[in-house]
Amino acid sequence: MLEVQYRLNDNPDYTYFHSHDAYEIFMFHKGACRYLINNHIYDLQPGDILLMDGLALHKPNTIKDSEYIRSHIHFKPEDIEPILSSIKANGLLDVFKYQHHYLLRTNNTSKLQYIEELIKKLYQIRLVSNVTELEKAWEMKLILGQVLIQINQILKDSHLDISRSSTSKTSHAEKIATYIQHHYREQFTIADMAKSINLDKSYISKVFKEATGFTIMEYVMACRIKQVKYLLETKEKKSIQQIAFECGFCNMSHFSRYFKKQVGITPRAYRQKRLDLYRKTRTPKLFNSEIKENKI
Repeated sequence: MLEVQYRLNDNPDYTYFHSHDAYEIFMFHKGACRYLINNHIYDLQPGDILLMDGLALHKPNTIKDSEYIRSHIHFKPEDIEPILSSIKANGLLDVFKYQHHYLLRTNNTSKLQYIEELIKKLYQIRLVSNVTELEKAWEMKLILGQVLIQINQILKDSHLDISRSSTSKTSHAEKIATYIQHHYREQFTIADMAKSINLDKSYISKVFKEATGFTIMEYVMACRIKQVKYLLETKEKKSIQQIAFECGFCNMSHFSRYFKKQVGITPRAYRQKRLDLYRKTRTPKLFNSEIKENKI
């Protein structure tokens, strides 16, 4: 089932980067929001649509007590791909696969209104009680297909070339984020970074906090945790200690406490949970292949 929220009007009190394994369509309606995705910063305008593959670290930076009205759809590509394949429309997901994150900005208000209507319809379907979950899933996937078609049409109009004006402060913050992404596994100082990107060290912390809403160390730690989670799941034979050290953590006790605080469970429990999920999703495929082999 898709995860859909329509015109959320709260201002979330979280200051952390996050990532997920679902594609996201994020529509900004009203308020003030600067959105950081990986090493890019977008100053959002009403009507903007962000398309994200979910894997890049991302976080909205909003103003406390101000409006932050948005809608979003989270979906797994494998849930919609069979329908798209049946109508030879797999290309509708290319922007997620190859751009990874993309700001869609258009003056076509009729298409934006239609997309918003479709998102609202998706949200309302979840609330219906007189149909089965399977029937809801069918209808939601069909409507999601319509959303993707509208987005694809806007992409064609924009020729995948949204000019993104950037202030000097935003540009500097992006340079800082890029440096961190390249060096988070290492032990470096603000002075090291300042020398590398040719900025004053007393300016670096201030401009990054102003642009993103959190500190350089918080971003460093978010990058490290993201890589730890990836390696815990994909490098089963590596010890947790090896992975922690590879990702820039020097103290295992500190690493374990910090990981549990951020993720909610221990590194060992996280690894087991992800591996169990992978095996569970793989089992039906293996079972089906065994049936085919027996038939042959």
